[in-house]
Amino acid sequence: MIALSLAEIAEIVGGQAHDIPDPGARITGPVVIDSREVKPGSLFAAFAGERVDGHDYAERAVEAGAAAVLATRPVGVPAIVVDDVQGALGALARAVVERLGTDVVALTGSAGKTSTKDLIAQVLDRHAPTVWTPGSLNNEIGLPLTALTATEETRHLVLEMGARGIGHIRYLTGLTPPRIGLVLNVGTAHIGEFGGREQIARAKGELVESLPSAEEGGVAVLNADDPLVRAMASRTKARVTLFGEADEAAVRAENVHLTEAGRPSFTLHTPTGCSDVTLRLYGEHHVSNALAAAAVAHELGMPVQEIATALSEAGSLSRWRMEVTERPDGVTIVNDAYNANPESMRAALRALAAMGRAGQARGARTWAVLGKMAELGDASLAEHDAVGRLAVRLNVSKLVAVGDREASWLQLGAYNEGSWGEESVHVSDAQAAVDLLRRELRPGDVVLVKASRSVGLEQVALALLDAEGEVSGR
Repeated sequence: MIALSLAEIAEIVGGQAHDIPDPGARITGPVVIDSREVKPGSLFAAFAGERVDGHDYAERAVEAGAAAVLATRPVGVPAIVVDDVQGALGALARAVVERLGTDVVALTGSAGKTSTKDLIAQVLDRHAPTVWTPGSLNNEIGLPLTALTATEETRHLVLEMGARGIGHIRYLTGLTPPRIGLVLNVGTAHIGEFGGREQIARAKGELVESLPSAEEGGVAVLNADDPLVRAMASRTKARVTLFGEADEAAVRAENVHLTEAGRPSFTLHTPTGCSDVTLRLYGEHHVSNALAAAAVAHELGMPVQEIATALSEAGSLSRWRMEVTERPDGVTIVNDAYNANPESMRAALRALAAMGRAGQARGARTWAVLGKMAELGDASLAEHDAVGRLAVRLNVSKLVAVGDREASWLQLGAYNEGSWGEESVHVSDAQAAVDLLRRELRPGDVVLVKASRSVGLEQVALALLDAEGEVSGR
């Protein structure tokens, strides 16, 4: 964060100084919400959670080097006291971003946000110093914490924005107003909470509504292949640029195919030229993510050859998203267990099928170890059934459905599609899945592990990569 005095911060957030001997003392370290992450010169934001109250750790934070605490009450050590720590954190982030004058790129979508953010970050960082959202810290606390890591050298600030309801993205864009806004897609993630895809589109479209006008440099980057996203062009004052495989997309892909290893390869077309790209990531669904990243980079002035090179060299920065590891015995584990929705589940299954084709001649098999997709509301049964059916249609060798009710729907869908032998099985929990796989896996097999975050199926992947590991309790 840029160095600010405690007096300046108090003024920005509308707080009162308590037990501060020197109001001119500066925050020179990071802003943190975990006292264990305090560095010399930090500002410790004390949140009161359901189980832990950060105020109880204020003294420990100062002893570790924090210059002050952002709190809702005096805590006996240097503190700026405010009515609402979250609101104060957001106000501080906005003030810092405005002072820096950095280009803010914000993105949202139902699926692929984090993977696309990671691609954009790696591409832009080749061009100029870039700060981006770590992992999926895309909410009212994670976003300002990310913004507050920017410095005077930061040229680009790439922020992932998540939403669980109408107004969430509008609030986030108020904290860090973007100049470039990217909407990837409108799918069925959290459809049970939103109440339909139209409501999801309404929420995601708040991003383009927040952009400055075209005359002020605002740019809305929209997916030409998603009708609900494309329709958002009417909701913004910004200039619109389209990406996708549609002919009218300004940034598009041609000659899309998968390498023998399952990596996407294509020709990238932009208004300034074209260049070939072969991604290090797995699965054809990453083509759309790469085009989105390329469109953003093009708008920020990067030449097409540099964009293509950066895309071809970019990897995954976030854990458990198509994280591919080959064991010494030749078994490949694909840990995509960070989260799941119908769109990402279908994409992962297609990637698994592509990865398995190269080894089929040698008798290698593909395994889909799947758990429930959460927050689907009334659509849950149909969506789980459809995923089970798709596994059969893609000729996935073995489906292992893990868990209770939703897992039984996955297995039933596979059974009804024609999986009548041992091609699909329903097991009770992660440990049962690990036990089954350890008995039956053989060299060359490819195992995909995927479910919603609450299921914790990453434990299956981790156990399979550890010769003696077992699933840990949650």
